[in-house]
Amino acid sequence: MSRTRVTEWAGANVSGGSKSHTSASKRTKPSSARPPEPIAESVETERLGPPSRLLFALESRAVLEWASFALAWPWLKRAPKGDGHPVLVLPGLVAGDASTYPLRRFLKQLGYVAYPWELGVNFGPRGETVPKLLARVQQIERKHGTKLSLIGWSLGGAMARALAVRMPDQIRNVITLGSPVQPHPHATNAWQVFEAVSGWRTDDPELREMATLHPSMPNTSIFSKGDGIVSWRASIAPESTISENIEIAASHLGMGVNPLVLWAIADRLAQAEGEWQPFERSGLLRSWLFRKPGQFRFAQLL
Repeated sequence: MSRTRVTEWAGANVSGGSKSHTSASKRTKPSSARPPEPIAESVETERLGPPSRLLFALESRAVLEWASFALAWPWLKRAPKGDGHPVLVLPGLVAGDASTYPLRRFLKQLGYVAYPWELGVNFGPRGETVPKLLARVQQIERKHGTKLSLIGWSLGGAMARALAVRMPDQIRNVITLGSPVQPHPHATNAWQVFEAVSGWRTDDPELREMATLHPSMPNTSIFSKGDGIVSWRASIAPESTISENIEIAASHLGMGVNPLVLWAIADRLAQAEGEWQPFERSGLLRSWLFRKPGQFRFAQLL
């Protein structure tokens, strides 16, 4: 089974890009000439394991989240609207564009040009997947004459971050949903499936190297401590002036249609380029629905 070397993801950007990068924050102006920042691993990260069997069993609640998508549609129409820039959406492991259709429909409702990845089922970075993704990003950017945002669900989010590291001059913003962004091989209940379909070992040094690189543009990791597929600890990205984590209550399989997740996505995409600010949690209801990662949740005990 053919696989893609990590150097095809990292590309020339590890040693510097070919042109200047537009400001991603009023406070921080990342440049493609600056190497991606490595993720610092904590002691807790080193002890990462997959979610418990109970949390895995509770993934069945995703059915309710898919049903809530239709019920919440009138409310979702009131979500923040942005400038209508293009957005590329990447599906999770062994999933395809059908799984991201509700999310893309929501984005189109808000005025964005939402693109599916059009590479069939996501079996990971194998074969021609990487060069085709690189070409697709370039195609979309040239068509619109502007940078695009990336949204990736689960494995799709990890791949979106890798694309962002490789193409800082084409990518404006990265949002991941329940994605393993920490370099740990067995922090999910799907690692064996990944190895079977991708041709990669999860403890491969090249994958680990790629996972330690951090995008140089605004990026948001949306995760749930009730995730039954990916350990929530593996989904926490290092926070900075252009990087943040947003915790919501959701299952892994329902994250792409969860109304709270969709609202957070709309809020993040609505920011003008170069004026990125962290997610605002002020207000009793908003602070309860969108907690900071450090706050305790009962799901941590499961």
